Amino acid sequence: MTQLCLGFARLSSPQCKPLLKGTPSRQSARSPRDASLRVYKVFAAIIAAFALICQNAAAQTLLRDSEIEEWIRDYSFPIFRAAGLPAEGINLLLIGDNTPNAFAGGLNMGIHTGLITLADTPNQIEGVIAHETGHIKGADSARTAEAYASSGRPVYLALLLAAGAIAAGAPPEAGIGLLGLGQNIALANVLQYSQGQEAEADEAAVRYLNATGKSTAGLIEFFAKLRNPQIITAFRANPYRQTHPLANDRISALRAKAENSPYYDKKDAPEDIERLKLIQGKIKGFLWDFDDVLEEYKPDDRSDGALYARAAAYRNHDLNKSIAEIDALLTRYPNNPYFHELKGQILFENSKIEQSIPPFRTSVKHAPAEALLRINLGRALFATENEANYLEASKVLRTAVLIENDNAFGWFELSRVYGALGQRAQADLANAEYHYLTRRYGEAIRLATNASKKLPQGTPDWYRASDIIQDAKQKAKKAKR
Repeated sequence: MTQLCLGFARLSSPQCKPLLKGTPSRQSARSPRDASLRVYKVFAAIIAAFALICQNAAAQTLLRDSEIEEWIRDYSFPIFRAAGLPAEGINLLLIGDNTPNAFAGGLNMGIHTGLITLADTPNQIEGVIAHETGHIKGADSARTAEAYASSGRPVYLALLLAAGAIAAGAPPEAGIGLLGLGQNIALANVLQYSQGQEAEADEAAVRYLNATGKSTAGLIEFFAKLRNPQIITAFRANPYRQTHPLANDRISALRAKAENSPYYDKKDAPEDIERLKLIQGKIKGFLWDFDDVLEEYKPDDRSDGALYARAAAYRNHDLNKSIAEIDALLTRYPNNPYFHELKGQILFENSKIEQSIPPFRTSVKHAPAEALLRINLGRALFATENEANYLEASKVLRTAVLIENDNAFGWFELSRVYGALGQRAQADLANAEYHYLTRRYGEAIRLATNASKKLPQGTPDWYRASDIIQDAKQKAKKAKR
């Protein structure tokens, strides 16, 4: 999608603007110049529409959070295994978007924060995860690409007819009408294909939930939510509803299969409900407007989720209130690593660097395998600008990138620490890792080459520098093509 957007952006580059802004001369309406202007106007409208779509897609934010990621893994991994998929090989993405959406393709699954905050029970989210797992198992992304390629033919034909009609002197509205006809035909073809895929994914979801001993009721309940006109209005155009058409016969067929499950009436455990409320509070506290959070979670609400939401929301508005809310949670749960992490983040973001280190240390103590928690600690140690902390920061960050080798931010922070320690070869290598992961291949090659000249030959780091050079060159060539 990004490449498609960039391609259309080039068509609206400055050198095209004189053609779009030029004043028509007093020529015949059927003159070549006037016809060209008409065609350009239609193409400009098409380009603008695609640019708007791309802009909306780019507005979504990819989030990282150890606690929420762990929570999603706990519910998704059993379903992946039931489907015969490599659970650890599925790339789970947390998307910071308020629409209740999810998507899957290849070995990737994206879950919008809006999906989590809208759910009433964890089982409803399990149902959506099982449905999207059905798409992965069925390799629907590849099949959908074929469907779109096929459905695109009416659009191409309509585009040619529209351009030809306008060039022949027809008003632009007529050309746009022809274009709309092609789009409607294409859309009908794709939606017909999509509904077949959705029905297959529904059936697969029921099988996976049964295999894991989970209720199939959540799948029905969540789809029923998406039929609620108030929810549809609140989220304007609901992408999940658009890409997952909920016809009455489809819901009926799914309900019949779901209600036959021996686990249909199985309820979520109270502690699982509370964990969901905690996750929802965290998401709202970080992503919702401050006033909306305080409206949702009144000061007299002392539930765990409310304390969590207000602690996150207050962090940039009232330091004392934010610390008071998170301390209340820590009194109840002194060994929760994520509450300690949030306290460290609150202090760090309010320039209380030294004070942030103890809670960050405690978070790592209680969850040593979480790379993001280690990165927080290493970053805080380095931010003290105290050379006595630099060596510890390098060790903490080195362990973090060993746990999560593809964490570009971790490599970036590590390169800064190595630089401060005067370890230039290690700094260049860590910086090369960062640029390689962020697809800046030219800079990755340069830095890895510098590192390889300084590192002892035959060492693991020297071999790694050589690997980055070779792989970055191949990827750079592929990117050019």
